[in-house]
Amino acid sequence: MDHTGPGEHTERPEHENETLDLRSGAAAAGRRDLAVRAAVEQGIVSPAAPVAGLLDITGIRASAAALRSAFEAVVPEGTPVLHAFAVKATPLVPVLRLLRSAGIGAEVASPGELAIARAAGIAPCDTVLDSPAKTPAELRQALALGIAVNADNPQELARVDALIQSAPTSSPIGLRVNPQIGGGSIGALSTATATSKFGVPLRDEGAREWVVQAYLDRPWLTRLHAHSGSQGMPLEKMVRGVGATYELAEEINERAGRRQIDTVDIGGGLAVNFGSDEETPTHAQYARRLKARVPGLLDGRYGLVTEFGRSLLAKHGTLLARVEYTKKAGGRPIAVTHAGVQVATRTVYAPASWPLRIAAYDTEGRPKGGSTVGQDIAGPACFAGDLLAENRPLPRLGPGDHIAALDTGAYYFAQHYSYNSLVRPGIHGFTANDGEVRFAAAREPQTLDEIVAESGGGSERDALRYL
Repeated sequence: MDHTGPGEHTERPEHENETLDLRSGAAAAGRRDLAVRAAVEQGIVSPAAPVAGLLDITGIRASAAALRSAFEAVVPEGTPVLHAFAVKATPLVPVLRLLRSAGIGAEVASPGELAIARAAGIAPCDTVLDSPAKTPAELRQALALGIAVNADNPQELARVDALIQSAPTSSPIGLRVNPQIGGGSIGALSTATATSKFGVPLRDEGAREWVVQAYLDRPWLTRLHAHSGSQGMPLEKMVRGVGATYELAEEINERAGRRQIDTVDIGGGLAVNFGSDEETPTHAQYARRLKARVPGLLDGRYGLVTEFGRSLLAKHGTLLARVEYTKKAGGRPIAVTHAGVQVATRTVYAPASWPLRIAAYDTEGRPKGGSTVGQDIAGPACFAGDLLAENRPLPRLGPGDHIAALDTGAYYFAQHYSYNSLVRPGIHGFTANDGEVRFAAAREPQTLDEIVAESGGGSERDALRYL
């Protein structure tokens, strides 16, 4: 993994313009339309496979390159920078392999996510372990492998103390703090509130002094971590959180009389624009804002770690589903599709916080025209609230047409919710070059036999009957 600064790439301007062109809303929408048409023609979505996830590989590569360029532009040459993709956003081995080839590491928060990252070939030195509930076994494994660990609380730090005394480690170790700067518009994703479950709350009585002393007592504690929020968090408030973390690092180093903290992990959390095809805000805008407001963090004295997830992948995913039936209730048209709570859980249960754009395509996968009418886009699950959109103005849909839920490349179709034992859809990466669309499966559709096995039907013996 390359963690060097901006001097490595001297031919930057032309490459940056190319990246911007690939990531532009118009270019992304054009590739999406080609992919939808090809998915229907090639049977990726069909009566037998009525829902699938599509990932724009060109867009993903361009976003990874743009992220790296954004921070290379604001730090001196040679500054160590690790961009660790938040695996929870899209936990797919082929996606992590793709990102690894683009110079991106992995941030993991469970044994499963670590297993996925290792299967993708992410090196331990490019992996960061975060979680508020790490077990002794998880910590022991990470420390044995040399994976960076951010302890969440005093009890976990004491656990790390004991582990490294019994088995020395090469792992960089940090402590997560909560700058308590307040929340964003989505409470469930606001991790820097006064009562957040994450990190050591810096403004609580005695907490800041405890943190400083914890570092002074542990010369091997060399990183500081904070993650202030996610979707719904204003850019300026994110910068405030990073600034508070930097100020604490400076205080600790001054008290220590040396540069004990050598790396600051600023987390991720850059919000995504779900209202159009444009990517706003950008990683470059965030990096420039940090450079203006927290210049000392980016002057080369500190290494950096970022943990972006949604902002790297969301705009490059499309959830495509067939319309099975159309009907009316109370005078309102309803399109019953195969995309609902099982693939868009947050939107179904919290539509005000997670509205999705819906695009209409005809039976052949072409953009559907005509006058619009308000329609409910319903999913297949057996409860009334299983709706992707309510009264959404769209060209009138009919059986065999298709709907596409846009901006779903992160936290949607890769995290299946097994309501009604609905099968996990296939997920397919695509490229669209000179009008030719090629697909490769990132995950095959789940089979009914796999559902039965996961439901305890893998053994012929009736285990409960003989209790």
